[in-house]
Amino acid sequence: MKAEKGRDQNVPTDVYLSFVSSLFGNRFTLFTGMFVHILTFITVFVQTGAAFYLLLCGCFVLIFAFRLHSFFVFDREDKATLSRAQIAAWERRYVLGGASTMTILGIGSGHAMLAFQDTFAELACISVAMATMVSIVGRNYGSRLAVDLQTLACCAPMVIGSLLSQDVYKSLLSLLLIPFWLTTRAMANGVRDFLYENVIASREMAKIADRFDTALSNMTHGLLMLDPDNRIEVVNRKACELLNLGDRRRLTGCDLDVVLRYGVRHTFIDGTMPSLLQKQLSQLTQGISNRAVMHFSEDLVLEFSARRRDEGGVVLIFEDVTARVRADRKILHMARYDSLTGLPQRAYFNDIVRERLEQADAVGRTIGLMILDVADFKHVNDLKGHLAGDRLLSAIATRLTELAAGKAVVGRLVGDHFILFFPNVEQAGDLGDEMRQLHAAACNRYKVDGAQISVVFSAGGVLLDSAEPKMEEWPVKLDIALFESKARSRGQFTLFEEEMDARHLERQRLKADLRAAVDDHGITVVYQPMFTPDGHGLVCCEALARWHHAEKGAIAPNIFIQIAEEMGIVSSITQQVLRKACIDCRSWPETIGVSVNLSVHDLRHEDLSDTVEAILAETGLAPRRLHLEVTESSLIEELSEARAVLDRLRSLGITISIDDFGTGFSSLSYLDTLPVDVVKIDRSFVRNIGEDPRRLKLLRGIVALTRGLDIGIVIEGVETGEQLALIRKHNCADLIQGYVFSMPIAAQAVEALAQEAEITGLTGQSGVA
Repeated sequence: MKAEKGRDQNVPTDVYLSFVSSLFGNRFTLFTGMFVHILTFITVFVQTGAAFYLLLCGCFVLIFAFRLHSFFVFDREDKATLSRAQIAAWERRYVLGGASTMTILGIGSGHAMLAFQDTFAELACISVAMATMVSIVGRNYGSRLAVDLQTLACCAPMVIGSLLSQDVYKSLLSLLLIPFWLTTRAMANGVRDFLYENVIASREMAKIADRFDTALSNMTHGLLMLDPDNRIEVVNRKACELLNLGDRRRLTGCDLDVVLRYGVRHTFIDGTMPSLLQKQLSQLTQGISNRAVMHFSEDLVLEFSARRRDEGGVVLIFEDVTARVRADRKILHMARYDSLTGLPQRAYFNDIVRERLEQADAVGRTIGLMILDVADFKHVNDLKGHLAGDRLLSAIATRLTELAAGKAVVGRLVGDHFILFFPNVEQAGDLGDEMRQLHAAACNRYKVDGAQISVVFSAGGVLLDSAEPKMEEWPVKLDIALFESKARSRGQFTLFEEEMDARHLERQRLKADLRAAVDDHGITVVYQPMFTPDGHGLVCCEALARWHHAEKGAIAPNIFIQIAEEMGIVSSITQQVLRKACIDCRSWPETIGVSVNLSVHDLRHEDLSDTVEAILAETGLAPRRLHLEVTESSLIEELSEARAVLDRLRSLGITISIDDFGTGFSSLSYLDTLPVDVVKIDRSFVRNIGEDPRRLKLLRGIVALTRGLDIGIVIEGVETGEQLALIRKHNCADLIQGYVFSMPIAAQAVEALAQEAEITGLTGQSGVA
C-alpha cells in the first residue's frame, strides 16, 4: 500500500488532474445508479414493509444532492490554476460522496441478509451491490482511494451481516466477497496503471519528437536524410537556408536532384550547376566519398559529410565553412607574406625561387640572389621610435618592389634584411651590374612621417647556375658576401667569390678552435693596472682576456671576442675571466681591487647577479674589491634590462663602472638614471689634449659634470707624460690607466708593482714623477 501511495505521489500533476477529472466526468452513470439504488430499496420496502429502507432512500437523495453540487462546482473551477493539494482535495470530496453511496448500499444489503428470510430482498440488494461494484472499475479507475474505499464500504456490511446471521452457508458465501473485492481493486489499478503508462509514454514520445524537431531546427549544420531512391525523408531548417530551398514542409518525398535543380523557385542551384559540384554531390549520395568541400560561390562554401544508413539511403550533414575557408586563406597569406611590408617571407620566398627554377625555360641560365641589410637601422628605432622604424621598413619594401619590377622578386628575411631573386629571364650577361645598380638606387632618402631619412644598405650577392641550384648553399654564400661588405665599409655591395668561401671556412675553423679553448679553459688573463695620478698607489687592475692559438699564436681580443659574441659563448668567457680574476685578486693586497668587463650578452642574462654572487662565494673575494665594467654601447642597447641587472649587482656591494664613456649617444643623460659608481673616460678624449685646447676643454667639462654627480673618474689610454701632466694639473682623474705607468702584466707581478709604486712612485714616459 505504501508503495502504491508513493507511486501515486510521483504521478505528474497534469496527469493527476486528468485522472481526477475523469471521476467527475460521466454524469449519466451517476443518475442511473442513483435511480436504480432508490428503486431497488423502495421495492424491498414494498416487499418486506421495512421502513428502514425508506430511511436509506432518503440518505441516497441527500448524498446524490451533495455529489451533484460537487460536480457543478468542479465544472466551474479553472483547472489550469489548481495546485496538487487542491486537486487532492477534490479527489477526497469525490471519494466521500462515492464511499457514502456504497456504504448505504452495503448496509442495505447486509441488513437484508441479517433481518429477512426473504430471498427477493437479499437477491435484489446483493445484485444491485455487485453490479455497482463492477461499475466501480469503469468509473473510478482514476482514484485508487475511491476504488479501495467504495469496494470496502460495500463489501464490509455484507460480510458482517452474513456473519451475524449465523448461517454457515451465507457466511462462507460472504467470505468470497473478499477475493471479489481484491479482484475489482486489481482491475481498477491495472486500468489506471495502463492508462498512466500510455499517457507518460505518449508524452515522452511527444517530447522526444518535439526535441528532435527543435534540435533539427536549431542545428548549426544543415541535414538531409535521403531514402535509397534519393528522395528526401527529413530536412531541417538550416539546410533550407543554406541551399535556399524554401519551405521544408514541401520537400518531404521529393527527389533531391529535382529539388536542387528544378523544384525550388528561388534556389541558386539550377541546371547549369558546375560539373564539379554535380560530381561531388553524386559521389556523396552514392557512397563513393564521405566528405567534400563545395565552392558554390565566393560568398558560400559548404562542407558536406555523408553517412550511409543501414536500411539504405544516406544522411548528408553540411555546414557553411565560408568564414573558415577565408580564415585559412588569410592564415596562409600571413604565413607566406610579411604583415608589415607585404613581401614574401623566407619560407615562401624559397618556394617561389624553387618554383621558378623548376620551370622548363629556367634551365641553362645564370640567376642571381642579393641580400640587403639596412645599415644602423637600430639607431632609427632608438632615435625616432619603433613605429617610425616600421614605417621606414614599409617604405623600403615599396621602393625595392618598384625598382625590382620586371627584374626581380623581393622578399623579407627577418628584421631589416631584404632579399631579391633575379630570375634573369632575358639572360643578361651583366647580372652583377644590374644588382649593383639596384643597390645604388635603393641607397637613398626615404620620407617617413614628414621627415627625410637617409638609408644605405650593406649588400651581398651571388650568381648561380640554374641547372644545379643547391638551395641549401645560396643562403650561406649570401651571408658570406654580406659579411665581406660589412667588413670592408658601410653601405658596400659585394658579389660572392670562391676565395670568400675559403676565408669563411677559416673563420669557422677559428670558431671551432675558440669553442675548444673555452671548453678547456684555455683563455688566460692579464691585468692592466690603474694608478692614482701621482703614481704612488695601485688601486685596481682591469682583467683582460687573452687567447693563444696553438698554430696562429696570439689572437687579438677584438677578433676572438667578436667571434665569441657571434657564437653566443662570450658569457662563458666572462665567467671564466671573472672566476680567475677573483682568485688572483685574493692573492693581492687588500687595497687592490679587480675590474672585469661585461658584454651586452651578459646583461641579457637575468641570472647574472646570481652567477656573480656564486663566484664571489666560491673564491672568497669581498664584493667591495670587485668592479664590473659595462660599455656605454651595451647600456644603450639594453637600457631597461641593464638598469635592473646593475641594481642587483650594486646591492651586493660591487662597484659599477661605465667603460669607453663618451663614445655613445646622449651619454651624460644615462649617468643620473643608472646605478654607476665610476666612469672610465675613453682614450679618444685624451688623444692630442696637449695640441688641441678644445679637446682639453671638452675633457674638463665632462669631468666637471661627472664629479657633480659624485661619480669617480678613470681616464683610459694615457700614454705620454705630457698627457699625464695636463690631467694632474687640471685634476681631471681619480685614477689613471694606460701605458704611461704600465702595460698589462701577469697576476704574479701585481703585488711587486704595487710595492714599487708605494715606495718609489712610478714615473711617466716623459719623466714626470
